[in-house]
Amino acid sequence: MEIRKYREKDIPAMISIWNKVVEDGEAFPQEDFLNDTTGADFFAAQTYCGVADNNGKIVGLYILHPNNIGRCGHIANASYAVDTDYRGEHIGEKLVADCLVQAKQYGFGILQFNAVVENNIHARHLYERLGFVQIGIVPKGFRMKDGTYQNICLYYYEL
Repeated sequence: MEIRKYREKDIPAMISIWNKVVEDGEAFPQEDFLNDTTGADFFAAQTYCGVADNNGKIVGLYILHPNNIGRCGHIANASYAVDTDYRGEHIGEKLVADCLVQAKQYGFGILQFNAVVENNIHARHLYERLGFVQIGIVPKGFRMKDGTYQNICLYYYEL
């Protein structure tokens, strides 16, 4: 398994993995699906995109970008997605670890997550195991696909 910078040929697989998380409606705030054009533009607009390459098959990805601008521009934000067939194989951990390295290399001082859904226990345990600190909860901050609301947890990691 190699974590590396994405290439143009990876985009169709990245779109598929991303759209599955959007479709599930349990982790990403986005509701619109990416297509060939919007997906290519979306990934190109990020500061960095990493992919998990399993012998030529893209099985996960992350996006890294500023969380804000100006005086808060040193804070990064990121999102992670793993192919459903490969979950539970610690790919997410490898993606987050690589993201921390890339964020520092791109000059960010903090990696902050704005909206980790409270019932996303696997992600929360991973972040906490890697040293992220939970800094708050937004009650009913995430609308689930079924219309119910879940709290969202905010996390940060000082690079």
